[in-house]
This record gives sequence, C-alpha cells and structure tokens, in this order.
Amino acid sequence: MGQNIEKARELFELASQQQGLFTAKQAEEVGYSNKNHAYHVHEGHWIREARGLYRLAMFPKSPDEQKVLYALWSKNREGEIQGVYSHETALAHYELTDVNPSKLHMTVPKSFRRNSKIPKILKLHYADLTAAMIHKSRGFLVTKPGRTISDVIQCGWVSFDIIEQAVHQSLSKGLLQKWEIESIISHVQVADDMRKQLQRLLKEIK
Repeated sequence: MGQNIEKARELFELASQQQGLFTAKQAEEVGYSNKNHAYHVHEGHWIREARGLYRLAMFPKSPDEQKVLYALWSKNREGEIQGVYSHETALAHYELTDVNPSKLHMTVPKSFRRNSKIPKILKLHYADLTAAMIHKSRGFLVTKPGRTISDVIQCGWVSFDIIEQAVHQSLSKGLLQKWEIESIISHVQVADDMRKQLQRLLKEIK
C-alpha cells in the first residue's frame, strides 16, 4: 500500500509540471508497470490522450494542454523535449498579434527524426536553437520573443501587417526593447522590399 501511495504521489508531482499529462515511459519510471496502464485507464484514473500519452483524470483540461501533449510527443530517447513552439504559435503564446494559426508551428533540431507519422496539426520547422533562444513554459518550450519575431520576418509567409503588430506589441508589453528590435532587423535576411518596410517601421518606433 505504501509503495502504491508513493508512486501515485511521484506521478502526480511529475504530471503537475506538465499540466496533468505524462508519457507511458514516465509512468514506468516512477513504478507503474506497462502491463497495468490499460487497467488505470479502465478504472478512470488516467485518460488516454494519444498513443503512449496520458492525463490524470483528476486534472482539469487547460488551454495549453495541446501544446504540452505534442511537446511530450517530441521527446527523444533520453526523455528530452525536442520541439519548441515558434513562428505564429509563439506569437499567439505571447499574445503579440490577433493571429490564431490552424496548425501548431514547432521548431525541431535538424537531426530530428520520427518513425511514426507526424501529427497533422503540427507544422515542423528545422533549426538548431540555442538555450538563449528558448523560454520554458509549464510543460513545453517556446521561442523567446526576439527569436519569434526574427522567424516570422524571415519565413516569407507572414504578412507585414502581422509583423508590424507583433513588433509594437512586444515593445508595449516590455518583452523587447527598441535596441533589440533594431538588432533583429539588422541581422535578418530578407528581400529589398521587406527591408524597406522594416526600416520604415524602425523610424516609427519611439
């Protein structure tokens, strides 16, 4: 009985850091045999969200639960999250624009591979991010505002109106300073017409 209570506590503490979600491997690491996972689902202790991914039934759903789910999906064999939410998904996370993307944009390492099919909701981008570019949220990772704006400027599919809104919002929210915006714009690789629009934007910033 004591062992059951202890492993239940450990699983709860682990899942609490991931908005109630956990992987089958994580459950095994705290003492739950993979032979008993179906039992816990049947008894209503766990809810199966996807293959090898569960949520504690007592945990309420959260707005960011989907982000946690696919962050766990992106883990490597060492249990490290590989996917970092970026581009329009990161803009939405920081509430920098009115954009509500239909897909979750996720940047993964160039070496990232999956034998299983990539979920349709994900739009993967391949780049090797440094720790300085990544913000840790509750159960998932997201590119910091500076990297996010750099990404959407250079990607080629985000309209200038959205970029302009994101820049102004990042400044008004105190997420970036003017000198940081200037540094981003000076380093991005863009076409001449976009460069002119960005230079005009800089002049408008007080």
